[in-house]
Amino acid sequence: MFTIDHLGIAVKSLAASRSFYEKLGLSVSAEETVEGEQVRLVMVPVGESRLELLEPTSENSPVAKFISRRGAGLHHVSLRVPELAAVVEKLKRDGVRLVSNEIKVGAGGHRYVFVHPSSAGGVLLELVEVAE
Repeated sequence: MFTIDHLGIAVKSLAASRSFYEKLGLSVSAEETVEGEQVRLVMVPVGESRLELLEPTSENSPVAKFISRRGAGLHHVSLRVPELAAVVEKLKRDGVRLVSNEIKVGAGGHRYVFVHPSSAGGVLLELVEVAE
């Protein structure tokens, strides 16, 4: 069963954004760095889902480029999927464009892949398989 895992939000300042969500009374995870994506992040649990606050660690990171072009804000939608490898193979067979053809390991050890916005109605869609 697919569910919304999280909404990725590009931010200029992780500290300022973290402070805002804490003022709302929400708990915020410890900070984590994902070197491969050149971001620092925290997760904010909200009901059955989470908000992922993403701060670039490099001017060349995809998140920094996003902020430069569009400003801070909603960066991607992440769906939790069972058997990520099988889903990715089916998408490839169906001609769906992926940002990267390889499954990567990200925050919390979760495996993920991004579907290019051109194949997902203009939305950067992340498919994630949660590490148990």
